[in-house]
Amino acid sequence: MSNSTIQVTEPLYDYLLAVSLREPELLTKLREETATMPGAGMQISPDQGQFLRLLIKMLGAKRTLEVGVFTGYSALSVALVLPDDGQIIACDVSEEYTSIARRYWHAAGIQHKIDLRLGPAVETLADLTADEANHGTFDFAFIDADKSNYATYYEEAFKLLRRGGMMAIDNVLWGGGVIDTERHDEDTKAIRALNRTVHKDDRVDISLVPIGDGIMLARKR
Repeated sequence: MSNSTIQVTEPLYDYLLAVSLREPELLTKLREETATMPGAGMQISPDQGQFLRLLIKMLGAKRTLEVGVFTGYSALSVALVLPDDGQIIACDVSEEYTSIARRYWHAAGIQHKIDLRLGPAVETLADLTADEANHGTFDFAFIDADKSNYATYYEEAFKLLRRGGMMAIDNVLWGGGVIDTERHDEDTKAIRALNRTVHKDDRVDISLVPIGDGIMLARKR
């Protein structure tokens, strides 16, 4: 038992992966291809992907939401463990990056589970929440997109989640930038504001998990 979280050094992280990571081959290939691309840092880590898969299984999730697709690693992670009639509504603005995602989704045979909606996610979510029939029908939401809109994504995803549903929000530690008093850029301020909002929101049960760049978990009460 410890009263603080251990600092994960690179050797310790390598050990963590060596004794716990069970990454399907296609996910490894996608991760390695993405690592050669500009913006590769936007991809979640493999242990984060495995964490998402575990959450999906624990929730018994069937209908899910993803805001921010990039090359599709997180969506593929989730889709692999959804039931055959499960669904991800995946929101992104990039045809270029999501074309890579589509290639891997087809290779995995799970493309029928993913409803990719290209366009500003703020608009996609507004369309979804405008139909009250969608409210309370999603089991899980993963948010990993433009930080300036995190507050909007949080509120819109909350409407869509069922009671007991889970939201996972990535990058909430922001490489340590959240505690850097010299950081005043809009993205950093947006993440700090989001963390404060979720902390004070008594509509949810929360835990900030220091995995990857930090994932905020919020379970709808």
